[in-house]
Amino acid sequence: MSEIFEAHRRRLFGIAYAMLGQVMDAEDVVQDAYLRWQSVEQTRVENPGGYLTTITTRIAIDRLRSAQKRRETYIGPWLPEPVVTDADPADVVAEAERISFAFLTALERLNPVERAVLVLRDVFDLEYADIADVVDRTPANCRQIAVRAREHVGDAGRSYKPPPEREQELVAAFVTALAEGELDRLMDVFAADVTLWSDGGGKARAARHPISGALKVARFLLGIRRNATPDDTWGYTTANGDPAIVVARDGKPFSVMVLQMSYGGIVALRSVLNPDKLEHWSDVAAPNPMTFVT
Repeated sequence: MSEIFEAHRRRLFGIAYAMLGQVMDAEDVVQDAYLRWQSVEQTRVENPGGYLTTITTRIAIDRLRSAQKRRETYIGPWLPEPVVTDADPADVVAEAERISFAFLTALERLNPVERAVLVLRDVFDLEYADIADVVDRTPANCRQIAVRAREHVGDAGRSYKPPPEREQELVAAFVTALAEGELDRLMDVFAADVTLWSDGGGKARAARHPISGALKVARFLLGIRRNATPDDTWGYTTANGDPAIVVARDGKPFSVMVLQMSYGGIVALRSVLNPDKLEHWSDVAAPNPMTFVT
């Protein structure tokens, strides 16, 4: 029955999004799962949640295999699609704050089965016995896969996230320094080894390679600020549970930059400019507006 499926939809979308890193693809996976659900004798399914998790993950694994081949020829760095979580994350991804942008990016280092095991275990808290049924492995094998996957992914910033009050201080300092065009103050907000990635996908002007170092990143950001059009609007919000800077042009999101922080400062900035990845941000023009000093 559709009521059963709807009760699990948000969780299924979260799994598909964590697997693929793209909103539209995740929605397609959930729709495919729904069609399969409609075609089975549902009264014979003892555990609807487990069944739906299985078919959703398996569809996502198949899609990810094709997607990873396409990403090999992607122009410039490939970044996931950020999801706005400023209002109510449950409306989009119930576990969005646990699927941080840094973690989602790090998952790209894994093969589809490794990614499925790590996502189901570390994000959605499934037992290894349940994961084994999903990926057709033994529980012991799934445990080994998870250990190996964590080694490949690394910390991905999860243990270094500062407390909320410190995060707010850093965001305020960053926004002020950028708005006022202060190079030294902007550098003070960054960790010494800060890195910036830009994803234009060949459809928007973006840096083809990562930019590292506080001075280089600060100069790059101030260059973007100086080259902004008079009609651009800037604001800040929350994406995947992390602070994000949103730039809108002609009323449409032009760039979403997600900030990764440690207690000592901003350690990474990931800027998505590919318009295909910002379509679902159409209603998020520029919340919490920034006013530049000229």
